[in-house]
Formats: sequence, structure tokens, C-alpha cells
Amino acid sequence: MAWPGRQVLGNGLGSSKAFERTVRTGFGQFVLDSETRQLLRSGEEIHLSPKAFDLLCTLVARRPNVVSKSDLFGKIWPDTFVVDGNLNVLVSEIRRAISEDAQTPQFIRTAHGFGYAFCGEAVDLGGSARGRAEPKTRCWLVWRHRTFVLSAGDNVIGRDPGCAVWLDHPGVSRRHARIRIADDMTRAVLDDLKSTNGTFVGRKQVTAQAPLADGDVIKLGSVKLKFRSLSDEPSRTKRIRNRVP
Repeated sequence: MAWPGRQVLGNGLGSSKAFERTVRTGFGQFVLDSETRQLLRSGEEIHLSPKAFDLLCTLVARRPNVVSKSDLFGKIWPDTFVVDGNLNVLVSEIRRAISEDAQTPQFIRTAHGFGYAFCGEAVDLGGSARGRAEPKTRCWLVWRHRTFVLSAGDNVIGRDPGCAVWLDHPGVSRRHARIRIADDMTRAVLDDLKSTNGTFVGRKQVTAQAPLADGDVIKLGSVKLKFRSLSDEPSRTKRIRNRVP
């Protein structure tokens, strides 16, 4: 009986090298690193099964070309019988991990009857993060008792769960504002994304790119966040005068 997929020559449980070259790529708020086998969202690791990770690396490495299903079968399940449903499961897993709707894809496009392609904007970041010097400055936002670590590039703030900084508050627009962090993590600017209730730094409304400094209070509607930027350079310890009773 003929089945769509690959011939049975193994059990398919082993790992595969599904990509031709090292992949360290940034897209949206994500960083994909094939050497450390990590998918990071705003600095936090997102779990993917080994084969879903291999599939994502393959699509990113071959972007923007469509990779055929038969090619993907050969790379992810070498010498192993699989059916189309296995591939569909992996694609669904990736889309859940990156909060993507299959009907309006930002990154994974389906070429019906043929295969899949990575369709989003992406930037190659060079070699693995291991062994490289960490940025001298780290940036994050504080809201109530929550902390949101910001990564280099665009960090969208909004009520949409897919935003890098998710604020589940009715006064915040779905995509309210954006903080853009320089690659060296030493500069940050804030933009309003045509929000309903406006974006402010202190009492000043943001109508163009506004530079941010450590301690700035950002107001989105009625929501207040504090921007923090920490330098690795040691600060002076404040001397406290002890009073002798």
C-alpha cells in the first residue's frame, strides 16, 4: 500500500541535522540560534520539540524560498517513513510558540499542496552568542510587580498577547507603543503606534521618537511603567552617616 511520505528505514526517534548552516537569526521579538538550540522571545527561552526546532531552522535558513514537503521529510526524518500529518503537527507547534494565526501568518507561509516558507522579515545576527561579550547595558520595564526584559531591536507594547510586552489592560491598545533598543543596548527610543489613549514620557506626549533614560516613567493610557537601563560600570556607593546616640 502506498503512503505519502518517506520509505520505512528507521524508527524516526533519532535527532536530525535539518539545516545546512549555522542559523542565528532575529525576527520580530524572537532570536533563533541553531548552535545553542534555543528560540528566545525577548530574552526568554520558548520550548520547541527537537524536530519542530529543526523545521524552523530549515525554513529560516532557506528563506524566502518555499521548501517542499518531500525536502522537509528528507531533512527532518531521514530514511524514515512519515505521513503529511507529522509535518502539519510540527508547523502547528511552531505557530503556537510564536503566537501566529495560520489565517494571517507573519512568519510561516503555507504553499498549499507543496510545502512551507519563512515569509517574515529577518536579520542574520552572525555566530552563536556563546563566547561573545554581553552587552554593557541591559534594559527592562517594570509594571506593578512584573518585569519585562527588553531585547535589541523592536519591542512592541500592547494588549495583544503576541506583543513583546503584554499588558492585559482595557486602556491599552492592542499594539500601543514600541521601544527600539540599539544593537549595542546603549540607546532606547519610544514611539507611539497610533494608540487610542496616547503614549507619554512623564507629562509629555510622544508624537515622534522619544529617547529614554533610566528611570523614565512611561504612561500608556492610565498604565504607568518605569524604564530601567543598567550599566555594567560600577556606580558609587552612597555613604551613609551613622549617628552615634
